[in-house]
Amino acid sequence: MSSSPDRRPIFVATHPRACSTAFERVFMTRPDALSCVHEPFGDAFYYGPERMSTRYNHDEAAREKSGYAEVRYDDVMGRILKEMLENDKTRVFIKDMGYYIVPPGGDRPLGPARSLDRHPNPVADSNPTIIPTSLLMLFHWTFLIRHPRKAIPSYYRCTIPPLNKKTGFDEFMPSEAGYVELRRLFEFLHAKGIIAEESKDDSEETRKSRGTMFGQMKEDSVSAWSGPDRDERLEQGPALSRKLENIPGPVKITVVDADDLLDDPEGTLRAYCEAIGVDFDPKMLKWDDDESQRTAKEAFEKWNGFHDDAIGSTQLTPRSHKAKTPTKEDEDKEWKEKYGEEGQKIIRETVDKNVADYEYLKKFALKPKKME
Repeated sequence: MSSSPDRRPIFVATHPRACSTAFERVFMTRPDALSCVHEPFGDAFYYGPERMSTRYNHDEAAREKSGYAEVRYDDVMGRILKEMLENDKTRVFIKDMGYYIVPPGGDRPLGPARSLDRHPNPVADSNPTIIPTSLLMLFHWTFLIRHPRKAIPSYYRCTIPPLNKKTGFDEFMPSEAGYVELRRLFEFLHAKGIIAEESKDDSEETRKSRGTMFGQMKEDSVSAWSGPDRDERLEQGPALSRKLENIPGPVKITVVDADDLLDDPEGTLRAYCEAIGVDFDPKMLKWDDDESQRTAKEAFEKWNGFHDDAIGSTQLTPRSHKAKTPTKEDEDKEWKEKYGEEGQKIIRETVDKNVADYEYLKKFALKPKKME
């Protein structure tokens, strides 16, 4: 069972090709403590009437075929909130792309998705997401990142032959790299005290200011959900109000770098589990039974072709040699050999554009926890 009384759904915000599905498989081994939800917001982002992606804008047949053409953001959020409110045995564990809720390319939204705009949205003028601030406060936010030199070529490969025949992604879109959106989400949550950096150097004034900000947003949201002027159409409002009232305050900043995960899976996962309040068990690193394989295949099938390695895996073990940092010339040569001159240029430009955002988030990465 979870070692923490905190029942907030855990949200792993990430970007494509960050080893996130392998990371998710670890937590799928804990049905006793966690209910895993795999990339739920992609349905509304790509296919629904509130879609922010342009990928299928002119392909109505593909949207209809997906089965998600009518899915709105409140449909997705509603399922998550229902699970959170009605399931008192396990915590919800979500892994999803940051850019599914932060408009790609860094463009500021005008406000929340229309289907979610009945929820209170304190500090709306600075919220970069399409999810109202009151709902953001209900989650235990964590982040998973990988260096663009690894993630971008891997994503590019998914959009060209032969793999694009499985993925259905026929074009590489640099806006889907996902780093700037992840950073903007992180910076907002940090600035508003929803996530907080624990430091012995924090002044009393800093701690007080952070607590005051969180407390005020919490008070405003609780009042809007349950007060006399609440929107009667929000049936979950009073229950959400009670849930938010019981949230003690900010959660500790938690960022995992995929290189640390690959080099030291157990140490990295011990540190992560401690941060989210879930007991770590070394058995979480192995999932070779038939039931685990069947569950994973069902969960990942909607994004066909993207998760083949994770579906086919049975465990997470340390890689035999730590990855060496190649020279820029070696990278360009490798990418040109694999993807041609045009592919190499696109990859290089996209990698270079996203390094600064990756390095910013990397500063906050967890240190693997050694066995005692």
